[in-house]
Amino acid sequence: MPERRTVALVTLGCARNEVDSEELAGRLEADGWQLVEDAEDADVAVVNTCGFVEAAKKDSVDALLEANDLKGHGRTQAVVAVGCMAERYGKELAEALPEADGVLGFDDYTDISDRLQTILNGGIHASHTPRDRRKLLPISPAERQDSAASVALPGHGPVDLPEGLAPASGPRAPLRRRLDGAPVASVKLASGCDRRCSFCAIPSFRGSFISRRPSDVLNETRWLAEQGVKEIMLVSENNTSYGKDLGDIRLLESLLPELAEVDGLERVRVSYLQPAEMRPGLIDVLTSTPKVVPYFDLSFQHSAPDVLRAMRRFGDTDRFLELLDTIRGKAPQAGVRSNFIVGFPGESAADLAELERFLNHARLDAIGVFGYSDEEGTEAATYDRKLDEEVVAERLARVSRMAEELVSQRAEERVGETVQVLVESVDEEEGVHGRAAHQAPETDGQVLLTSGEGLGVGRMVEAKVVGTEGVDLVAEPLFQGSLARSEEAGR
Repeated sequence: MPERRTVALVTLGCARNEVDSEELAGRLEADGWQLVEDAEDADVAVVNTCGFVEAAKKDSVDALLEANDLKGHGRTQAVVAVGCMAERYGKELAEALPEADGVLGFDDYTDISDRLQTILNGGIHASHTPRDRRKLLPISPAERQDSAASVALPGHGPVDLPEGLAPASGPRAPLRRRLDGAPVASVKLASGCDRRCSFCAIPSFRGSFISRRPSDVLNETRWLAEQGVKEIMLVSENNTSYGKDLGDIRLLESLLPELAEVDGLERVRVSYLQPAEMRPGLIDVLTSTPKVVPYFDLSFQHSAPDVLRAMRRFGDTDRFLELLDTIRGKAPQAGVRSNFIVGFPGESAADLAELERFLNHARLDAIGVFGYSDEEGTEAATYDRKLDEEVVAERLARVSRMAEELVSQRAEERVGETVQVLVESVDEEEGVHGRAAHQAPETDGQVLLTSGEGLGVGRMVEAKVVGTEGVDLVAEPLFQGSLARSEEAGR
């Protein structure tokens, strides 16, 4: 019997890329490929790249070069680039990086097995010429669903597949294969974006906004729960737009309670929310539905009105603070995170001071700060009044220091609170770590539990916050003794 072909998926970038990688893994496994964890053990190393900003693109290139270094020293015979950077640059990336044996765009995903086999056999698959993917769907959101079947939408893999194509988990299984055993998994709610932020190129290579059907989201969530997942995180470029192309802009409000009722699921989290699109009804559902955590990943980006208008965005400091007051009036312990760009073209000292005023009053749990740099193909790249790199770097350092201090202060405010912690790692030396409701995976800090007696990965435990370590919390499990005794009795 011939040895099975092996493939490793290396994923960079956001949670949306992680979903795409698991769909690719599902397609490859269904066609007989053996998935391995390490690139050095694979015939083909597939690097799912990020193409958002320069730092992410550099990380993607480094990962491709690192995988290429394995060729000739082990099993690895080919290195293939997929993902946003591959889609965005296509032939240009292939020419600039000959170390990659293939550069595959989103349109190649449905035939990923054949593409990899061709490359593994020494053949060449011509890299695509990039195009504006916003033009692949109708301008009107109401007309998009009928056209979606003809457009590649990574992470929208079908559900209820014919026998033999999906993982062995019954008729609800999606075209997806989990790449780790973590108790949390992302579920793609939609793809693309209709917003035209002047600094962002994502819509050009991810396309216009299109929602997944609620039944697909529900069935995939049920399947993940069957695999032992305790928390799902809904991801897309803009979750607040969910349903607008399905005829119901409030569809998320009705979907969330249904997701929360999935057997085995403990927690539902929503990410990527646009402040300008927040609705009272959505805030109500996010703050009052059992198992739906009051977590608000709000894309503020700045708070000075002139900068926001130049970004093609809406709002200002006072409106944003009013939104936060509304949220905390309904859920005082709600978690809020956001990202900000400093040094945007035309940003004055007064604009920076206005952003600092907002940050000082916002009490955010997690803050990401980025220095502006021109992004190819964006409107902002054509703007005048660019700030010197030294000025941008100084403002980035200044606001980053401020943000670090503010999130530490916010963590200290939580001392004495009772939190629900999802255990994610148990280690004899490092201890037991997990996340509370206000902490998303990998971005918002974590909780160190003072005792791990009777606890395993995937367990939800009630704990009292007794200290902090920067943005991280230290918490003491409650009723630990009775928990251990009940588990012993269950065995």
